[in-house]
Amino acid sequence: MTHLRKTMLEELQRRNLSKLTAECYVRVVEEFSRYHHRAPDQLGPEQIRQYQAHLFTDRKLDANTVAQHLSALRFFFIKTLKRNWSVEETPYPKRPIRLPDVLSPEEVERLIDSADSRLHRVWLLTLYATGLRREELVRLKVSDIDSARMVLHIHQGKGNQDRNVMLSPRLLEELREYWRWMNPKPKTYLFPGGGRAHATDVPMSAKSVFHAVKNAARRAGLRKRVHPHTLRHCFATHLLASGADLRTIQLLLGHADLKTTSRYLHLSEARLKATPSPLDALTLVKPAKDRSQKR
Repeated sequence: MTHLRKTMLEELQRRNLSKLTAECYVRVVEEFSRYHHRAPDQLGPEQIRQYQAHLFTDRKLDANTVAQHLSALRFFFIKTLKRNWSVEETPYPKRPIRLPDVLSPEEVERLIDSADSRLHRVWLLTLYATGLRREELVRLKVSDIDSARMVLHIHQGKGNQDRNVMLSPRLLEELREYWRWMNPKPKTYLFPGGGRAHATDVPMSAKSVFHAVKNAARRAGLRKRVHPHTLRHCFATHLLASGADLRTIQLLLGHADLKTTSRYLHLSEARLKATPSPLDALTLVKPAKDRSQKR
């Protein structure tokens, strides 16, 4: 596996794919190999079919996650092993279209107020105030805060794209309070890892953010499914409800396609309520009382 791993990593690096994508693809191939107890270059379409069924029936993964596994295996067989890949033999599962859960502003307040610590509170505030992805939050640097222009610089986000987002005056004040509280002060990363990691100035773990949000949701008594990306959905939906246009929200979120951003139209309560049903335009006559009910 060592030689294959090296070759696959080289192919991933040649295409300048993100570190997260590379780690995910390599992990999928390793799991595929372990499941069959054989080297991955000794496996083929039949083993892929069995593994795909295993992901659905045994591991209970959703269609999006299974599709991600297939993308990784497709890359491995086509780009690393230089083999053919038959779409008919390994079809991608049909992905259901689901609307994400969104919290009301009041629920967001409860979530933030229920943070376990001052540090966790700052994480939640930053996620909601900027719409950052979890991986973008952990890699945020001190130098990314531009208080003169009141923007945050996001470097090499999803799709290796840079973008700027607004820096709320309230968030800036919270970050300054966090800075005064931190000891020792962060050097490079705004939220460095703890223990030895703090001393070597590396970013914190993305899992820490995940658990911080889940714990705050439990303490707040929220029954909806809440995770770090939920605050990104709330950021976009609440901006839309307050009058921001879709194109602006698309740029703030870093979406490549406006179609991705347009799903927030379905989540905006204000827009839904402002759109009348066609039933309201009908001039219907109220039906006479049903005599059969009197009997």
